[in-house]
Amino acid sequence: MASGNLSNSQTNALNKPTVNIPTMFRLGLFQMSLGMMSVLTLGVLNRVMIDELKVPALVTAFAIAMHQFVAPMRVVFGQASDSKPILGYHRTGYIWIGAVLFAVASFLAVQVVWQVGTSLENGWNAQTYGWVGLLSLVFALYGIALCASSTPFTALLVDISDEDNRSKIVGVVWSMLMVGIIFGAILSSSLLKQIELDAPIGVIKDQINLLFLKVPAIAVILCFISTLGIEKKYSRFSNRSTVSNREDKITLKDTLRILTASNQTGIFFTFLVVMSISLFMQDAVMETYGSKVFQMTIAETTQLNAFFGIGTLLGLGLTGFAIAPRLGKKNTTKFGCIGVSICLILIILAGTTGNPKLLQWMLVLFGFAAGVTTTGGLSLMLDLTAAESAGTFVGAWGLAQTLARGLSTVLGGAVLSLGELLSNVPVVSYGLVFATQAVGMIVALWFLSQVNVTEFQRNAKDAIASILESELD
Repeated sequence: MASGNLSNSQTNALNKPTVNIPTMFRLGLFQMSLGMMSVLTLGVLNRVMIDELKVPALVTAFAIAMHQFVAPMRVVFGQASDSKPILGYHRTGYIWIGAVLFAVASFLAVQVVWQVGTSLENGWNAQTYGWVGLLSLVFALYGIALCASSTPFTALLVDISDEDNRSKIVGVVWSMLMVGIIFGAILSSSLLKQIELDAPIGVIKDQINLLFLKVPAIAVILCFISTLGIEKKYSRFSNRSTVSNREDKITLKDTLRILTASNQTGIFFTFLVVMSISLFMQDAVMETYGSKVFQMTIAETTQLNAFFGIGTLLGLGLTGFAIAPRLGKKNTTKFGCIGVSICLILIILAGTTGNPKLLQWMLVLFGFAAGVTTTGGLSLMLDLTAAESAGTFVGAWGLAQTLARGLSTVLGGAVLSLGELLSNVPVVSYGLVFATQAVGMIVALWFLSQVNVTEFQRNAKDAIASILESELD
């Protein structure tokens, strides 16, 4: 009976037009906006807090990471957008409201950051702890707003796509995230050029406040342009009512059951978590590495995101069209992990020279290896996505990755703080972070070697079928 319903859904879906390439790039503007926002939090705010305001790296990393630790809200908003449409639309209303809220929350976060810095002038006290707690709360609200916007957007991608073009849409949209990081880094760098090294805090405040007004406003506009009219014209959601009703019954508990249905599912998702942590630990420390080791200004360290983004974009493009078809998805991911480990060691060696140009080139290489690894891992994930469970698996992967990135931000700050306790030499303390990442990639490689994609796909489908049958009973 299920297969008959799916056939009807597929037939009805033919009544909707197919998403063309220009529309895919328009949808990518949403991810581009998220890339720009990530530069503000992990590329600008962390540098200002650690270097200019002298907030400990671990405290900074924990506060910022709060926006990633609220990732379970993705499931809540995903299910809400399935069952509670806003103004007749299941996805668009959530996307727009979430975009406005994360723009507002980002500006509020900056204002709290200045209060943290002011209270620290007299050392740590009750007032400081209160402001740090409030900053963590604001970042949590920022993360919830991101979930409210990005999760329905991901569901929209599933709604408007069919099996034969879903991977194309995901590939184009994912690449636009990197474009957003590059554009955001260049834009932020240009707006912060007036800030010299060791500039007065008043000058820094004025320029940062202006930055956090302009970039979030641009991001909101991009979100509106990206999704305007898309759901009405392309969504197959109403034609897939049987599938959507089933997915609405898959709770967080059910999702965890699917992810741990067998050793294969556990191994694969452990690989994704370890890989993500090892790939992004430097997010919270790279700008300060450029500041303390290479004597770079705020504008120059912000621009480092552009070099990493260019490399990643090249890695994503070449892997999808040239590397993966020749090497296979698992081997592509394997070589990507090895490349990341090598590049991290090269970044440490670049620190011994103090040459900013060398660091920039190493980040291009690092970004390329990260692009290869990301594309390979994403392709493996798509291999196990069945039509009935596409939204569930995409949502679960996003949940796992976001939680891993939150943990990676905190671990990056914690390992840096440990390195600073062990050594007063910046190259050594920051090198400990990069070396830990390199070791983590080797651990991820071991988990990857244990993955059997065919068995993984079969067990995942069996688990989904079992859960759906029990819900129907």
